[in-house]
Amino acid sequence: MKTLSAEDQALVTQHLERVSIKRGDILEAAGEPIPYVYFPDEGLVSVVARMQDGKPVEVGMVGREGMTGASVVLDDFLALNEVRVQIGGAAVRIPSAVLRRLVSKSPSLHAVCLRYVQVLISQVAQTAVAAAHLTVQARLARWLLMVQDRVGSDQFSLTHELLAMMLGVRRPGVTVAMHMLEGEHLIRSTRANVQIVDRDGLEALASTSYGIPEGLYRRLFPNANVFGGPDRSKPASS
Repeated sequence: MKTLSAEDQALVTQHLERVSIKRGDILEAAGEPIPYVYFPDEGLVSVVARMQDGKPVEVGMVGREGMTGASVVLDDFLALNEVRVQIGGAAVRIPSAVLRRLVSKSPSLHAVCLRYVQVLISQVAQTAVAAAHLTVQARLARWLLMVQDRVGSDQFSLTHELLAMMLGVRRPGVTVAMHMLEGEHLIRSTRANVQIVDRDGLEALASTSYGIPEGLYRRLFPNANVFGGPDRSKPASS
């Protein structure tokens, strides 16, 4: 929302509803109509695809930088994938039909939404590349960097079960990868909490799998100040 012009903010704001999204909430069900488009202020939302055996795998994530409902922007009200809340927080939402009507009236609003969809497509492509070519440790490093960007904090709650599901690997593989990152002093981890200790080290491990969508976002939304770690305008985590 912060990337909108004053005119588009005025156009959209009157239709927004402030809500709290909770872990486990399903914001979109695959193949079903999308009732609302969400703009998270806090927390983390995953775009989850299902494999043939029903196993869930994360293919995209949305936080304070973006919005759900990419299909709505592209004039389709049916969800391609499940959209699930992984870390709860505050958000605003707008009925999908209303947003569709507004983007048809405002070319500048439509352009902003399309630019974000472009970033999301880039993110999904890099996720596919990472899954095909990187070790679990490198994929985990990339994923943790992406979460940190979106929640704006060095610390967040993540269980090994969730990480395994999001990375599409078995839980023992995640446990080994977490121990490796801890051994390299890149993170600290407890049963349900992760703290980023060395962001530069995580970026080095993730290599080129991290940075392309983030760079695209910075180019398309130069005033957003999201990617590159936690929001340093806030007090540092203790």
